Parts: sequence; structure tokens; C-alpha cells
Amino acid sequence: MSDGRRSDGDELGRRIAAAKATHAAADHSHARAEGRGWAIGIEFVGTVLVATAIGWAIDTYAGLHTRPFAMIAMLVIGFAAGTRRAMQTSAQFDNSTANDVAAKG
Repeated sequence: MSDGRRSDGDELGRRIAAAKATHAAADHSHARAEGRGWAIGIEFVGTVLVATAIGWAIDTYAGLHTRPFAMIAMLVIGFAAGTRRAMQTSAQFDNSTANDVAAKG
């Protein structure tokens, strides 16, 4: 029953190994992208919360009688700073991904 093919098992083994390697690389890439997304989100939320807390502290403890305007102003500033920081971090991740792809290819 030989049809001229030799070592079918070896060929199948190589194909399975190649598929597993490709699948593992895709899983790793997906995990890295998810981690980067979380990092950007946490930075944004953290920046907004810290700025808002500073505004609340100014309203509460500085004795300037600005309630709630300092907190609102700092919330807006925190939102702007968080957006700017998220854009910078995203650009850094995009550049490092492009460099990773260029190094592998």
C-alpha cells in the first residue's frame, strides 16, 4: 500500500509543530496587546482621579472658598492630561510593535 510517499508521520509532525508555534505566537501577541490596553486605561483613569483629588483637597483644605470650582477645574485638567498621556503611551506602544515586527521579519 505504498503510494510513493515517504515518512508521512514526519511530515505531519512538522506541520503540527509549525501550527503550534504559530498559535503560540498569536496567543502571546494577543496577551501583549491586552496588557498594553489595560496599561493605557489605568494611566488615564489614574491621572483623572489624582487631579480630581487635588482639586477636592484645594476646595476642602485651602480655605479659598472655591467649592466646587477647583475640583471641576482640576477634573478638566486631569482629563486633558490623561488623554495626552494615553496618546503618548499608545504611540510608544505602536512604535515598539513596529520595531518588533521589523526585527522579526
